[in-house]
Amino acid sequence: MGTTTADVGLQRLTFTRQPDSALTRLFNYKPFLVFLCMLPTIGLLIVFLTYPLGLGLWLSMTDATIGQPGEYIGLENFIYLMEDPIFWMSVTNTIFYTTVATVGKFALGLWLALLLNHHIPFKAFIRAIVLLPWIVPTVLSSIAWWWIYSPQFSIISFVVVDVLHLRDTYINFLGTPWPARWSLIVANIWRGIPFVAITLLAGLQTISPSLYEAALLDGASGWQKFRRITVPLLMPILAVALTLSVLFTFSDFQLVYAITRGGPFNTTHLMATLAFQRAIPGAQLGEGAAIAVSMIPFLIGATLLCFFGVGRRKWQQGEAND
Repeated sequence: MGTTTADVGLQRLTFTRQPDSALTRLFNYKPFLVFLCMLPTIGLLIVFLTYPLGLGLWLSMTDATIGQPGEYIGLENFIYLMEDPIFWMSVTNTIFYTTVATVGKFALGLWLALLLNHHIPFKAFIRAIVLLPWIVPTVLSSIAWWWIYSPQFSIISFVVVDVLHLRDTYINFLGTPWPARWSLIVANIWRGIPFVAITLLAGLQTISPSLYEAALLDGASGWQKFRRITVPLLMPILAVALTLSVLFTFSDFQLVYAITRGGPFNTTHLMATLAFQRAIPGAQLGEGAAIAVSMIPFLIGATLLCFFGVGRRKWQQGEAND
């Protein structure tokens, strides 16, 4: 057959494909695209996390004061802190404060979450009211608690002394070390219960009611249902909430500083409040930074707890843990 006019036109239109440019290959490379998409987040982390952390580490190894850059002194600030009884008291206070407050928040928060998970009148309104301690700014609620603990204007002392006549003098909540410590713990528990309750309530809402019905048909008691169904299925959320609560409580500053400012006689200082006192009012930036850096191992431990807690989610889904 002879060549037609259409065939001749198609032959003229054929061409060889040019190889892709280096820029085209780069943008087709998936790891580069992933890095490009993460670049804004990486920039924000560098500006707001890496730089402050690096500056704190550097200041902790200098004798810097307010207005003076200071010189590199190595680990002298940390060596001094090892011999400082006030620093060790703040470490003990922080661990005690975090442990007791976290246990109290989770005991009462879990009880409140279980209560709100049932059908009760005005449940939506009660859930909104429960959030109030968490919504109110920390400094504002701290001032309210300072007024409650005031040796002159305390509503608790007024009820105990003037109404019930159980004492002759007003209670000095913040005047001695142990009452002041317990007063701070009570205020922290009051503020932290809403976070724990709402978080665990969200986890309880994900548990299928059919599991409880099947357990009831098998004759399981309320405690057995709680132990065999509620706790295992709630464990991933419980681990995350526990870790966040520990982080918030361990690094607590506003509530303690607004109520006691570390007093009386530095006996209620936490590591965060002591770091601020040494760095800003005391003008010793290097020493304050060293105290703040000393908190990092504890915070890393809490973060690892969160990591392993989230890992249990595979077990919840019927898979084996890594």
